Amino acid sequence: MEAGAKLKIAIITTDVREYKRDYTSPTAAFGTAPTGLLEGLVRVREAEVHVLSCARQPMKSQEKLADNIWFHSLHVPRLGWMRTFYQGCIRATRRKLAEIRPDIVHCLGTESDCALDAVFSGFPNVITIHGNMRLIAQLGGAKPFTFMWLAAGLERLTLPRSDGVICITHYTQDAVANLAQRTWIVPNAVESSFFEIDSKPPAGEIPRILCVGDICARKNQNAFILALDGLSKRRKFEVVFLGAGRPENPYVIEFQRLLQSRPWCSQHGFVDRGQLRTHLRQAALLALPSLEDNCPMVVLEAMAAGLPVVAANVGGVPDLIEENQTGLFCDPLSSSSISAAVERALSDASGAAEMARRAKVEARARFHPDAIARRHMEIYREVASRER
Repeated sequence: MEAGAKLKIAIITTDVREYKRDYTSPTAAFGTAPTGLLEGLVRVREAEVHVLSCARQPMKSQEKLADNIWFHSLHVPRLGWMRTFYQGCIRATRRKLAEIRPDIVHCLGTESDCALDAVFSGFPNVITIHGNMRLIAQLGGAKPFTFMWLAAGLERLTLPRSDGVICITHYTQDAVANLAQRTWIVPNAVESSFFEIDSKPPAGEIPRILCVGDICARKNQNAFILALDGLSKRRKFEVVFLGAGRPENPYVIEFQRLLQSRPWCSQHGFVDRGQLRTHLRQAALLALPSLEDNCPMVVLEAMAAGLPVVAANVGGVPDLIEENQTGLFCDPLSSSSISAAVERALSDASGAAEMARRAKVEARARFHPDAIARRHMEIYREVASRER
């Protein structure tokens, strides 16, 4: 396929309205990584993009998301979902793709129907893994027939059947090397609005540390709180947790107990992208103490916003930041390591600001929607040409 030729791309992803079971909104919405990729593809003139999303109920939706991006909401009755191993989704997607006749199909995420829809589409296809479901299921000890157990099974089933897997970090690439026919490493795209942020916390206020993520054992918030107990006696700061968890979960119950006795900790629950941008503007530091993570969007977004980052040296995070250059690492299993990294970032304000400045430059070069879209177009053409 010639480099400048028009390329017809079908992207299969989940509509946020289906995820939230909100079938009344007339506007399609997608996760942060798909939104960033689509923002970049809008500016690629040789791309004709069709976004497909299955839904359990019919929804009124806009026909076009941009001049070169069409949207197709596919109604699939409840019987066509998990209870029949997504047969209804696969068939509905195949019918629509037979009309579109794309050069390539791109699935974003393996957690639900999307990967099955892609590999059984009858067209050249690639899959992007956002969360390593097999690794997460193993780490969490997923029991048979739970969501995580089933999601891990979908990953094992679909990856060998795809023409290639787009891995957002080397961590994912290593995890799928024995399953995938071919792999590429392309990080997630960060919406350009995050690059417009100039993170400067209000002068004279107590430094605010952001910790973003679902409240769960994998994100390690409880150990993070305990690790900062000693530091909280030596200097003033506040920790703001953005994220929610199931109230009946023992980990969440313990989290709430820890918060009650620590006035320097607070939880603001789940926030949307606009609210997150506001928090990034007001914070002095982003902390990510996770035990496992692939390519956490909040790290990319903080880098784009020019906010200093302290992150656990786990999973794919070392692909994103360079120690002492664009961020600081800690050992999430060591209280002293967490405390030392946070204290260093708070104590050396000028050093942290310089790391954040370098991180912003790095993020623009590596994670901006335009850069990510260009790299995807190269992969699309490579696979489409090979399959033809």
